[in-house]
Amino acid sequence: MTVDAPEKPRLAVGVRLHWDRVRERHTLLFPEGALALNPTAADVLGLCDGTRTIDEIAQELSARYDGADVRADVGNLVATIAGRGLLIDADA
Repeated sequence: MTVDAPEKPRLAVGVRLHWDRVRERHTLLFPEGALALNPTAADVLGLCDGTRTIDEIAQELSARYDGADVRADVGNLVATIAGRGLLIDADA
């Protein structure tokens, strides 16, 4: 089953972005476990606050990464994390 990326993504209830000081990396914590994130994924999920659209998140990250076209990558990451039930659409 494929899940579409939520248009205005935010973390689901019980999910939080956490900086693990011991491992020196971001982790997505949720009731059933944890997901280690690379820095780019942490940047994307840090912007998933329910107020920004996927396009706005991609624009912000593009500015951070010297104009790189990141829209497809952002959409794929958000859809994948949403498929695990960890991101939801703030407008839904």
